[in-house]
Amino acid sequence: MEKNREAIRMMHEKKYEEAAKLFNEIIEENPSDPLGYINFGNLLVELQENERAERFFLKAIDLDENAATAYYGLGNLYFEQNQFEHAAKYLQQALDKGLEDAHVYYLLGLSLQNKEEFRLALPYLLRATELQPGETNYLFQYGLSLAQCQLIDEAKSVFTKVIDFDKEHSDAYYNLGVIAVFEEDAKQALAYFDAALQNQADHYLAANGKKQVEEFLVNL
Repeated sequence: MEKNREAIRMMHEKKYEEAAKLFNEIIEENPSDPLGYINFGNLLVELQENERAERFFLKAIDLDENAATAYYGLGNLYFEQNQFEHAAKYLQQALDKGLEDAHVYYLLGLSLQNKEEFRLALPYLLRATELQPGETNYLFQYGLSLAQCQLIDEAKSVFTKVIDFDKEHSDAYYNLGVIAVFEEDAKQALAYFDAALQNQADHYLAANGKKQVEEFLVNL
């Protein structure tokens, strides 16, 4: 266990060769323990050696079909490769095996979003926000899925909460601006687009939204 902690510490410190050596020793000493394969797989993901990482995670599952973190490792690997169908499959299995972790719910929600299954994404993104309520990325993506499902009032509430946590979240301001346009409140929309641009001067979508609202107001 001490050797495993040391290897993980080295990996976090980006001492990859030293970490790989230790993980290899752990596997040689305990070839039937899936944890060594999982940790080596995580290291290989860091090194972007995706095919090898996949083999290590699959080996861990072969040793223990209930190794939840191995399913998560595969799900995360496929997500990073934009293979959202595979990502959703393995992330769901990680949850089914008992891995109650906010990031697993978040990645599964995003995988479903990318498959344009927005309503299916909602409960997973909601659960991520419940497990880690101060994480603005989780909240923001939950708000986006609500908006994509035409649940406008709920999305507005979530984007407002994002700003409560992060006063400089330009994308949240932009989306509130879009909602204000939808609600036919041009002046409020303009205020939100301005706020987005104050926090991110090159926010193209906010600049475009502001231009359109200003043209609308001129022509009133």
